[in-house]
Amino acid sequence: MKILLGEIMYQKNLTIRQVSRLTGLPKSAISDIVSGRTSPRMETMERLAAGLKIHIADLYESDYK
Repeated sequence: MKILLGEIMYQKNLTIRQVSRLTGLPKSAISDIVSGRTSPRMETMERLAAGLKIHIADLYESDYK
């Protein structure tokens, strides 16, 4: 499963700092997710989806969506 946060940020022309403000998540956590260093927990995915005003399913790529 691939996390598409970086692609979504690019499409919406958002920086890590802006996503941090929208979601309340630390910049370091967002950076780690974008770079693939960590996989977010479901709670984090919910905060990202709510802050970015998208569906959770939009945040990942999977054959089982």
